[in-house]
Amino acid sequence: MATLTSEEVQRYKRHLVLRDVGAPGQQKLKGARVLVVGAGGLGSPVITYLAAAGVGTIGIIDDDRVSIDNLQRQIAHRSEDAGRLKVDSARDTILRINPLIKVETHAMRLDASNALVLIGGYDIVADGSDNFATRYLVADACYFAKRPLVYATLGSFDGYISTFKPYEKDASGTPFPTLRCLFPEAPPAGLVANCEEVGVLGPVAGVIGTLQATEVVKEILGLGESLAGRLLICDALATRFETVTIAWDPDNPLSGRHPTIFDLKSHQLAAGPACAAE
Repeated sequence: MATLTSEEVQRYKRHLVLRDVGAPGQQKLKGARVLVVGAGGLGSPVITYLAAAGVGTIGIIDDDRVSIDNLQRQIAHRSEDAGRLKVDSARDTILRINPLIKVETHAMRLDASNALVLIGGYDIVADGSDNFATRYLVADACYFAKRPLVYATLGSFDGYISTFKPYEKDASGTPFPTLRCLFPEAPPAGLVANCEEVGVLGPVAGVIGTLQATEVVKEILGLGESLAGRLLICDALATRFETVTIAWDPDNPLSGRHPTIFDLKSHQLAAGPACAAE
């Protein structure tokens, strides 16, 4: 287990006095490797809070560049970063917050040829992408790589979060659900508008991304009740949170009793940008 330096003890002392975290928990955070897919509206608060919390290695994958119209929600970037690769801008931001961590940048598209290798190099994945092709690719790759996935998605004034660990079973011996238990397949292209088309209230991205970061930290530390098998729904206009149960679907094509998906080949023909961020 990673040991803490005197500088880290000083920096993380508010964690160290937490009964359920303490030095052992902070050492777990230091030794953890987290991959964040997308450095946008969701990815920005995720990587910011993970860095501040002392997660030892944060990987960021995104091939997009910072645009001025991103800045009302993508708080990892500044006006002067316009035109820069998002992974570079986000790296600089979080290293200013915490220079004691390591940041690994991947300025590339996540696709069927590299997803398993990349995801397999990390302990846990947080998905902040904004298109269905990437979400299903990440979810399927996490299943095959046996990596927990903390999933989040945004609407204009709402958001949704869950944790997928379909390679594990609950207390009754039933497998935890995967994304395909919730939505067996992606909707046809163009059916559901993205935030570029319909807009998103900036602070909503911050709320959902911060909750997503919290779930990542909980998974690393083994704290509290996981969102595995549950979907958290946030309605910002009503200031209302609701949690619904997601059941394992024995007929789902990935982890059901008679699966039809055995690898990532079906994603080779998937359309859409591979790591665009909310």
